[in-house]
Amino acid sequence: MTPTEVVEAFGAAWADHDLDAALGMLAEGCVFDSTGPAPDGSRHVGIDAIRKAWQPIFDDPTSRFDPEDTFAAGDRVVQLWRYSWSSGHVRGVDVIRVTDGKVAEKLSYVKG
Repeated sequence: MTPTEVVEAFGAAWADHDLDAALGMLAEGCVFDSTGPAPDGSRHVGIDAIRKAWQPIFDDPTSRFDPEDTFAAGDRVVQLWRYSWSSGHVRGVDVIRVTDGKVAEKLSYVKG
């Protein structure tokens, strides 16, 4: 799979609220930089730490990510998105590095 195809499959796991499937697409030692708390977010390293960070999002049945634009440059995929939940939304961007068909890094930023 190309890096873009990996990110599209990763997004499908998010859309299905399938945390185990999303985590299964991560490389060992994956790094996730979250959007909060401001100003720099929090860094989560490894699948267990990322599971804890993502669990509340996947548990919220009203939450969803809608990709707005996706493009790749080598092993990096940039995806603009809109994240919605029951009481609002935010727009942002992820910079995702794909290595050997797995997400190795997901750096998230929001408009604020």
